[in-house]
Amino acid sequence: MNPTFFEQPILNSPYDAPTRHHALDPDGQPLDQPPVDGRRRSELITPVPKPRKKKAGKDQESFVLSDKEGLSTIEQEYNPTPIINEIRQHVATWREIPNPADWGVTPATAQLLKHWRHHNFQGVQPFFCQVEAAETAIWLTEVARREKRYKHLWAHIEGANKDANPELMRLALKMATGSGKTTVMAMLIGWQTVNAVRSPTSSLFTRGFLLIAPGITIRDRLRVLLPQDPDSYYRTRELLPADMLPDIDKAKILITNYHAFKRRETMEVSKVGRALLQGRGEPVVTIETEGQMLQRACGELLAMKNVVVINDEAHHCYREKAGSDDEGAYKGEEKDEAKKNNEAARLWISGIEALNRKVGVRAVYDLSATPFFLRGSGYAEGTLFPWSVSDFSLMDAIECGIVKLPRVPVADNLTSSDMPVYRDLWDHLKEQGYKMPQKGASKTGDLDPFQVPPPLQTALYALYGHYEKTYEAWQKAGIGVPPVFIVVCNNTSTSKLIYEWMSGFERPSDDGEKVREHSGHLSLFQNYDQYGERLARPNTLLIDSEQIESGDALDAAFRDIAGPEIDQFRRELIQRGGAGAVSADSITDSDLLREVMNTVGKTGRLGEQVRCVVSVSMLTEGWDANTVTHILGIRAFGTQLLCEQVVGRALRRQSYDLNDEGLFDVEYADILGIPFDFASKPVVAPPKPPKPVTRVHAVREREALSVSFPRVVGYRKDLPDERITAEFREDSRLLLTPELTGPCKTLLEGIVGAGVEIGPDVLADVRQSTVSFTIAKHLLYTRFKEPNEPAPMHLFGQVKGIVRRWLDEGYLQCTGGTVPAMVAYTEIADKAAELIYLACQRRDGSQTRMKAMLDAYNPCGSTSQVSFNTTKADLWKTSADKSHVNFVVCDSDWEAELSRVVESHPRVKAYVKNQGLQFEVPYRDGAIPKKYLPDFIVQVDDGRGPDDLLNIVVETKGYRGLDAQIKAETMKNLWVPGVNNLESFGRWAFAEFRDVYEIEKAFAKLVDDAVSKVAA
Repeated sequence: MNPTFFEQPILNSPYDAPTRHHALDPDGQPLDQPPVDGRRRSELITPVPKPRKKKAGKDQESFVLSDKEGLSTIEQEYNPTPIINEIRQHVATWREIPNPADWGVTPATAQLLKHWRHHNFQGVQPFFCQVEAAETAIWLTEVARREKRYKHLWAHIEGANKDANPELMRLALKMATGSGKTTVMAMLIGWQTVNAVRSPTSSLFTRGFLLIAPGITIRDRLRVLLPQDPDSYYRTRELLPADMLPDIDKAKILITNYHAFKRRETMEVSKVGRALLQGRGEPVVTIETEGQMLQRACGELLAMKNVVVINDEAHHCYREKAGSDDEGAYKGEEKDEAKKNNEAARLWISGIEALNRKVGVRAVYDLSATPFFLRGSGYAEGTLFPWSVSDFSLMDAIECGIVKLPRVPVADNLTSSDMPVYRDLWDHLKEQGYKMPQKGASKTGDLDPFQVPPPLQTALYALYGHYEKTYEAWQKAGIGVPPVFIVVCNNTSTSKLIYEWMSGFERPSDDGEKVREHSGHLSLFQNYDQYGERLARPNTLLIDSEQIESGDALDAAFRDIAGPEIDQFRRELIQRGGAGAVSADSITDSDLLREVMNTVGKTGRLGEQVRCVVSVSMLTEGWDANTVTHILGIRAFGTQLLCEQVVGRALRRQSYDLNDEGLFDVEYADILGIPFDFASKPVVAPPKPPKPVTRVHAVREREALSVSFPRVVGYRKDLPDERITAEFREDSRLLLTPELTGPCKTLLEGIVGAGVEIGPDVLADVRQSTVSFTIAKHLLYTRFKEPNEPAPMHLFGQVKGIVRRWLDEGYLQCTGGTVPAMVAYTEIADKAAELIYLACQRRDGSQTRMKAMLDAYNPCGSTSQVSFNTTKADLWKTSADKSHVNFVVCDSDWEAELSRVVESHPRVKAYVKNQGLQFEVPYRDGAIPKKYLPDFIVQVDDGRGPDDLLNIVVETKGYRGLDAQIKAETMKNLWVPGVNNLESFGRWAFAEFRDVYEIEKAFAKLVDDAVSKVAA
């Protein structure tokens, strides 16, 4: 790779047209070539590196721009980038015309263009991409509209709008997050207004503007577009020459969020009252008319004609495709998301259409970093709006240094995974069987913050460790505010769990008083001091974006969670407000949290010292904090749209100072858990033919081969004394690996720029005495404590000694960068406690004192109940004299080999595969009670005759992980002795076969040893 490729990711000045770009392959990945002269064409590419290793069996989601199989339509798979590139070239040629008289625009427009391009700005200078976006709208309106040679461009735009927006004329300007869409809005308003004032008879311009935002946050931030605002961009950013400032004061600008278009109830009427008013007549109408809604939402604009609408984050505004039922194609959360998208988009565009019918809409300018159709629109999800006319992509913004460079995991030290785990953390948690909370906090109640899955804890420690270094660097550099760490969660339960794990938590005691349980695992994010008291100013903020954006009151569940920090911020606001204390005290909870969130990283404001934001759902679009350096995603991300929107929260630069070369210095955003490496739309999968179905069942004629087994639900042990000892064996060993804890070395890279390796280094200094104390306490409370009884603290010394022995004798082994402190993760501590506890049972002679507890309602099961259908083709047809069930459904070649071996052995009387049999063995996977399904039951005549057969529970296992180790120990130390001591289900044993090529020899030896034992 050419060294400059990674050493110099920023190639162009942000204030000039790009002249170089990095060479990428057709998949958007870097080539081993120096930078290419010229500007990059508009293309549908994703500016992140592909993982060094990648799943081979799972198709990545991608754009399908043409479909030879006819699975999608041209309207759905539409790619307007050729038109965008053509318009861009025309605008570039037009820009180079030296004489303003030849530009083909009005004198006012010419003056504005010269001002934006050449004025010596005293403050913030417009970026080239901002000027280009405004130039594109101007060129299309004033130049291309009247020249025949550009007729095909307008024909394309009109055709695109006719299909999707038949009543409107929309132009979409695609601009990367952080590239300054608000400035472009100010330019468009200034251009339109000045021309409308100076050429009042022109049909191309207007003084009336409706700005529509997706939420309250953006609506409030857009106030800088009002000429009377103290921070008005027209004056403070010098976007208009001094002689044009009086003209902008004549503009009528209304800023709203699309929720204002929802028609409201005009009177509060109960159900009974409504029935009384209606009587026997027509239903009583108490909802606003369209005219009343417009009067409330649009006010003074209704007195004007042909206004201009500007949509911020315009991908939320569209009319779903006629005749489609796209919502029906999704299920569960995806269906809910599609429905929500459609309802919001329908409300938004319906409001614009209503305004058009009332006063006329001259043009709609859509601004968005991702002007794509959303899920449920009826168009292929991620399809670029076909009325897009300009594009300044995230890749362009990176090469100009306008945004931070996102770095994502490209490799880790987890050898068993085909994809870096932290690239898609949520998917990994799901694949490994970890269950994250699926409901809101009001439905799940108080969750245990110590039950955070180990891979997630390691991810938090790893990213936090890198954050600590960034925090220290900022402190040394004298930056007055801290860098910000964002966690994006799927619901209030998950966010609360992570929030409390990071920052600390309180739990009510029996008498109702608050008792601090933990001060938080990450010191810089703790909201408690060393004495357990809440800090006067929280370091970590919990936000529910959707709730505070709606403008409604917070629901009770979230208010309870965020209550302490809300109260603290309110007190600080009152202290800062002085004479304004009364108004500060009366501000709503939503307003207060919104104020804190919107001032994160801003000196002298409420949110200036917030270091971590834990967000429910996505953080608000338009959130303009420029101090975000780290993001962790803990939720599903179905499309690039979601990924780019969340990643976009970290892309705003912290510094806009140019270096000696006239370029920005590179800044990075380090990102875990967001699979930002595929395009926006799922590939349409062809239909699959149905598979043949086979019925697997017990054969009536083979009833003599029936196998019975006990249904065990638990274990009971009688302790003759309180002396605890343990016998450790090889199966007592706990091997800490990245598979168990999550990757301990993760390489983060951007598409360009330097990479960084992160790991949970902050855990390396934890002392072994602390580890042994933690495990001993956990073992005592979870294994030796009886229900509803106090913990037997008099046993703690013995338990601690056993744990210390377990550690000192090397039964805890760390590999792959793991450290002993990771065994204190609650889930791993549970596994360690179970292994030590099982070693104690072995030493205490559990063969004589352990008894199995049976299901009181259904204590016995048998092969007679087996009956199910399967579509699997890998079947072993059983011998009529060996099995009651007609087939073994083989999950692996091992099971077919075992079936062959047992059928060929003369001492085997019957066997059955445990599928559809409901033979379950209770065990503990850490603190979680689980059910283990062994592979086979084999009945062997070991010399005691056909009436006293030996029942062998057989497990075939290639890779033997910790979970399999605990299952085997449970079988040997609890289930087998417990069932044998019942003396009512015959004799039982357990065997594990770990080598497919040695099964026949190992099984023969197992039977021979059993026969010899009986003979002896």
